[in-house]
Amino acid sequence: MVRSSMKKLKLHGFNNLTKTLSFNIYDICYAKTRRQRSEYIEYIDEAYNAERLTQILTEVSHIIGANILNIAHQDYDPQGASVTMLISEEPVLSEEELSTSERPGPLPDAVVAHLDKSHITVHTYPESHPDNGISTFRADIDVSTCGRISPLRALNFLIHSFESDIVTIDYRVRGFTRDVRGKKHFIDHKITSIQNFLDRGTRDRYQMVDVNVYQENIFHTKMILKEFDLDNYLFGTGVDELSAAEEREIRSRLQREMYEIFYGRNMKGFKGWK
Repeated sequence: MVRSSMKKLKLHGFNNLTKTLSFNIYDICYAKTRRQRSEYIEYIDEAYNAERLTQILTEVSHIIGANILNIAHQDYDPQGASVTMLISEEPVLSEEELSTSERPGPLPDAVVAHLDKSHITVHTYPESHPDNGISTFRADIDVSTCGRISPLRALNFLIHSFESDIVTIDYRVRGFTRDVRGKKHFIDHKITSIQNFLDRGTRDRYQMVDVNVYQENIFHTKMILKEFDLDNYLFGTGVDELSAAEEREIRSRLQREMYEIFYGRNMKGFKGWK
């Protein structure tokens, strides 16, 4: 289903549409010993502590054009962190910056300051398996806005702010807004795929799958890195320190972990990519 371009709406009062971007980012690694697994969790916990996450979400608010009303953040023991921001909407961006057309948002090195909407949250979940050496870091992020601006504008920045092996993204527009003639509008911008809001470099690096329900304004995209370099997934060791048998086994474990997360199911007998 391809939607035609939507003209600028003349509304009766406030734009009541709620646009929510929710996604999970996963970073996978192999840490052979208990000490290495502990050190990986400590590294991730420090790299994405509450202070760093607050900085990331502050930039997100700048990108989407909102005013920060309140910030609550917390580091947890033994690991993990959460940040919640309440935000409000005002027309602080130019018409060009307010555009919700299907095009990539800014990258981290091209962020413009501003911000305004409903709420932004992030929660982190570092964890490791005690037997097979696999450690996984997951960040759950929600950006919910009320009004004209779509949180999809912040998508590029968020993906580039984390080390992302796998990304699952959900975008939904809820409610309706009414124009001056009384007609209800259940979406106020054109969208055929979340992929169209990603920069070319990201699209080239990831294999992507869409599951969209257009009549319900629900959009879902799953992403997994195309290339697999084992050295990028080893923590505390390198490929040159592994025997051929160890390399095959670790590669298989890592790839199985990634594919199970990507497809959302356990995969018995998986032997890895060829």
